Amino acid sequence: MTTPIIILVLLTSPLFIAWLISKVKGSELEVGKFAFWGLGIAFIFFSIGHVVKTEGMVEMLPPWVPFRLALIYLTGLLEVAIGVALFVPKFQVHAAKVAVIVLIVFFPANIYAAVNSIGLGGHQWGPVYLLIRTPLQFILIAWAYFLCVKKDSKLEPQSA
Repeated sequence: MTTPIIILVLLTSPLFIAWLISKVKGSELEVGKFAFWGLGIAFIFFSIGHVVKTEGMVEMLPPWVPFRLALIYLTGLLEVAIGVALFVPKFQVHAAKVAVIVLIVFFPANIYAAVNSIGLGGHQWGPVYLLIRTPLQFILIAWAYFLCVKKDSKLEPQSA
């Protein structure tokens, strides 16, 4: 069940490192910039799962879903495209909006996998996995919306 922890570390590391550097230098922290980077790294990590754990990802979809293997590869490509776009200032806000949509649209696959104890990334724990996955999903959506989509995401360094 280390996957959620890995995701949180990937998501928060760029912002945490930038925060440390801003404290040392006494400079302004560009929250939005590093929030985009963390989300981008997380989405690239998600896309890797579509290649490395393809069969497990296919099992996460109900049998009635057509072209499951192709769908896994296509969604992996979508996730890597989102991840890369989150590093390009011109596309960042749009990519973050698409990321929110993707996180919402893909969530039923996580529910199906957890309820059916699909053995991938903690889903083998069954519905208990949703107790971890659901808050993580909300964290990812909140991160994308509040730190990446909304404007004025720069924080001034605090004076001592």
